[in-house]
Order: sequence, then structure tokens, then C-alpha cells
Amino acid sequence: MMDPQKLLQELLKISDDDKDITPKQAKIIQAAIEIFAEKGYASASTSEIAKRAGVAEGTIFRHYKTKKELLLSIVSPMIIKFAAPFFAETFIRQVFKDHEDKGFEELLRKLIQNRYEFVKNNVPLLKIVLQEMAFHPEIQQAYKQVFTEKVLPKFKKMVEYYQDKGELRNDFSVDTTIRLVINTAVGFMVTRFIVMPDYPWDDEKELENTIQYIKDGIFS
Repeated sequence: MMDPQKLLQELLKISDDDKDITPKQAKIIQAAIEIFAEKGYASASTSEIAKRAGVAEGTIFRHYKTKKELLLSIVSPMIIKFAAPFFAETFIRQVFKDHEDKGFEELLRKLIQNRYEFVKNNVPLLKIVLQEMAFHPEIQQAYKQVFTEKVLPKFKKMVEYYQDKGELRNDFSVDTTIRLVINTAVGFMVTRFIVMPDYPWDDEKELENTIQYIKDGIFS
């Protein structure tokens, strides 16, 4: 698991405010990530976050108007980061270049392994997103916007391409195929890192089983 400092650095890479962030603000974000992941947003207090960050509570409110604003400053970049490969044009072009001849199975393997490594390195952030999504419409909207505007169009393009090649079942709609792939892959990662993190998983075997399960369901 990524240590807190590296996790913070990863988060700040995709934050709009990363160029202007102060050392105290960085400590606040790091403390908030740790406490939100441990206790949940509702049970966390700004005084507790301030204490762990080593700053006065008023310092938090100089950077974030509310505890909710602090939460969203953490969650929104996480959602974007998780979805990033699907709307990064260079990633998409490279995937097609590398796997056009190898087929959808290798493309699927590349995507799932890529996202597995990301989740493995960012478990506290994923935990916060999963814990809080049901309770905060702002988080739901952020996820919906990223998925519908960025992920879905590119994923549809991939599925349509391989359906036209005859590799994927045409009796499933594109949307059904995408749902089956995402639900299966994300379900494994949530079980692996959130629900049963201490179970003695054979990650390599489980990843391969997940890929084969998806393959058996959607391939022609």
C-alpha cells in the first residue's frame, strides 16, 4: 500500500490547486485522507484533522470553507484519476496500437492490471469514495460526469471495434458488455482491497480468473 506521503503526492498531481498548495494545506489533506478513511466523513471532526495535521483548526477553514469542501477536494481528483486511462488519448492510441492484432483479451488484461495497480496504491482514497458516494450528491454527480462524458464514449469505441471484428458477442448490446466488464473488474478490486483486504489472496491468479470469467461471458 502506498505510504501517506506518496499518496498525497499522487493526489496533488491531479489537483487544480497543486501549484499553489502550502505545506500546511498539504498536511491538512494528508490528515483528512487518513481520518476519513479510518472513521468516515460523518464521524470525523475538523478538530481531529487539525490535531493530526499539527495545525490550528482555524487553519483548515482558511483553506476550506467547510468540512464538505475538504472532502470534495480529495474525492473529485480520485474519481478523475481512477478513470484517467479511459479518456487519455495517448493511452487509448497505445492500447489500439499494441493490441489491435492481439485482440480484446490482451486489451482487457492491460486495462484491468493497470487499474488494479492504481487501486492497490490508493486504497484509502478508494475507501473514502465508496463510503461517501451514497451520502453526497456532489460525489455522485462528479462520478456520473466523468463516466458519461469521458469513460463511456471511449469504452464504447473499443467494444464496437471488437464486435465488428467478431471477437465479442453481438447479441449483447455495447452497454451490456461494458456493464459486465466494469462490474466484474471493480467487484474484484472492492472485495480484494476493501471488503476482505486481509484474506490470503493469490492476486495473480485472481486477476487471471477475473479476466477469464469476463472473457467466457462476452466473447463470441
